[in-house]
Amino acid sequence: MSDVVERLVALADPERAAGMAQFFQTGPGQYGEGDVFLGLTVPQVTAVAKQDLGLSVADLEELLEDERHEVRLAALKIMALQCAAARTSPERRRELLDLYLRRTDRVNNWDLVDLSAPDVLGRAVLAGLPDEILYRLAASDVMWERRIAIVATFRLTRAGSLDDTFALAALLERDPHDLMHKAVGWMLREAGKQDEARLLAFLDDHAATMPRTALRYSLERLSPEVRAHYMGAKKRTGTVRSRS
Repeated sequence: MSDVVERLVALADPERAAGMAQFFQTGPGQYGEGDVFLGLTVPQVTAVAKQDLGLSVADLEELLEDERHEVRLAALKIMALQCAAARTSPERRRELLDLYLRRTDRVNNWDLVDLSAPDVLGRAVLAGLPDEILYRLAASDVMWERRIAIVATFRLTRAGSLDDTFALAALLERDPHDLMHKAVGWMLREAGKQDEARLLAFLDDHAATMPRTALRYSLERLSPEVRAHYMGAKKRTGTVRSRS
């Protein structure tokens, strides 16, 4: 475990770390308050993680407890890579999932969520884990757990399973946090790649009440005419009529 930390620290870039601290909003009262950065890129962290894929659950948990963002990211990358690998045993997958769900308190920034939830949790649901865990997380008072719930459906959507994405998007429609608006819109966009008609039907029902950011993200891959219809109707009246 200490080898992972040593390799990460050796790559530290203080100048870049200062910029990352600002980008991830680590100031008082901001969503990333208190997070500490080494200044590494995701490819750098991934390269280090790939050298220690067999770390024990205890060692991974110790990495998760580290205050440095990239150390936690390395642990989560190991977990995600292991859960995505066909050769990983069911026992190992279950251990990693249990750790993930037990320590969601350390999956506490948007990149940490986005780089782990689809493979650690999403793949588990695809493999038969009851999807009720997604709805439990979506009901959490902790914004990061709500983001884990919706972003985990990325893997489900890629497999053609869209029900949970649309159901969670509806549940989280009124979430107060901008980071949730972006996540919901992103997952709706991904669902629309698989079934555009279903996305449009969802928007017919929800576009008028969705946060503007979520709506804009959900529309990004649609035609200019469709985007104008939904954004324009919302702006003019707050209601959206079906295009049919």
